[in-house]
Amino acid sequence: MTFGVRMWQPWRTSSRAVPWLFACTLLLGGCARTPPEERLREAIGEAQAAIEERNVSALDDTLAEDFIGPDGLGRSGARRMAQAIFLRYRDVGLTLGPLDVEVREQHATVRFTAALTGGSGMLPDSGQVYDVETGWRLDDDGDLELVNANWQPRL
Repeated sequence: MTFGVRMWQPWRTSSRAVPWLFACTLLLGGCARTPPEERLREAIGEAQAAIEERNVSALDDTLAEDFIGPDGLGRSGARRMAQAIFLRYRDVGLTLGPLDVEVREQHATVRFTAALTGGSGMLPDSGQVYDVETGWRLDDDGDLELVNANWQPRL
């Protein structure tokens, strides 16, 4: 006869705890901060998608206010250059090679090779391969912004 005292049964406790531990792990995993390199890769992927979708405003959102490109190209110049390319070519393609990412405290450098194509039919009318070096930083809101970019034709 027992007097309302339950004996500890470890198999019952552990079987109930497993789903809770799993749920807590998933929730805490969702709260984890994205590593800087992964955030950079996502930002570059978003910029690539903006170019392929011919979306000037999305591309402009990536650029820092003080963006500087080759030969003193500023943010507004980069925007006009993108608009000119998008007007000239109905289809724009951008294929990136492997990303070489260097992350420092508030800045990062990403180097890669990019193949840019443009055309209006099944096959591109023109294309060029570039060696690209980009500089990134965190803005006041914690978002990544492209501070500088330099590209040189490879072929």
